[in-house]
Amino acid sequence: MSIYDRDYSKSDYQSPNRSGHMQFRAPQLMPIVKKLLIINVSVFMACIIIKPLGDFIYDWFSVNATSPAKMMQLWRLLGYQFLHARGSIGHIAFNMLALYFLGPTLERHWGSKRFLKFYLCCGTVGGVFYILLVAFGALPGGMLIGASGAILGMLAACAILFPQFVVFLIVFPVPIRVAAVVFTLFYVFSIFTKGHNAGGDAAHLAGMAAGAFYVYLWPRLKGGKTSNIASRFKAQTLAKKMDEYKRLQAEVDRILEKVNTRGINSLSGKEKKILSEATKLEQMRNSQ
Repeated sequence: MSIYDRDYSKSDYQSPNRSGHMQFRAPQLMPIVKKLLIINVSVFMACIIIKPLGDFIYDWFSVNATSPAKMMQLWRLLGYQFLHARGSIGHIAFNMLALYFLGPTLERHWGSKRFLKFYLCCGTVGGVFYILLVAFGALPGGMLIGASGAILGMLAACAILFPQFVVFLIVFPVPIRVAAVVFTLFYVFSIFTKGHNAGGDAAHLAGMAAGAFYVYLWPRLKGGKTSNIASRFKAQTLAKKMDEYKRLQAEVDRILEKVNTRGINSLSGKEKKILSEATKLEQMRNSQ
């Protein structure tokens, strides 16, 4: 599968030429996408060229569901996303091509920090989902490697944010949303029939779900229920401060009336302290 970035709103897009053929420019690499590509390819080459190093990396950074102890080592949820050497060459080729074509648009859209968090979180969710399925006996234990959970999270994000994108499934150009649906159905079928890569497909599906949730649901939750809670909290805090100010003002009025009728020496220590604090507050307000 090859992926082409047709973002009609970005500078990467060019209108058709006179012959009617669409022209494309290669996506302009963004900082995080570039670093992710370099890290993934470097780790891939190092694991192949230096076998003892590869054995060490896979032993300590793959998601290994063969033992409960290794399943609890949380750093593996990040580390496994950069391991491809023990898969097929098509595995890393597909993932890096997708990262190259889809990643820059998302990084431009969100900014580098937010894109990196999104990318790693989608992969992490994929790893967690895989571990849970193994823990509950839905899948046999094994080793999970590769960035496909993060990559499929990007696919879901682009399908929601940029539906004008077109991807090529083998040789057939299809809208990116159609591709996302096809992948989803394939992964669901693979999981329920326990296909040869059911564990990996479970991670892929979870990464896609995480990407869709982040793009489609989280802004609505954050902008709806969360903002309403925050607004109510601010309103309650302001009302409480206003009540406290009114009580203080009433107490100051009583103290001043007492001074007016009975003199300053009639005030208790507590009343003098309240009057002093009120004076300081008033001076601070006037100085602002």
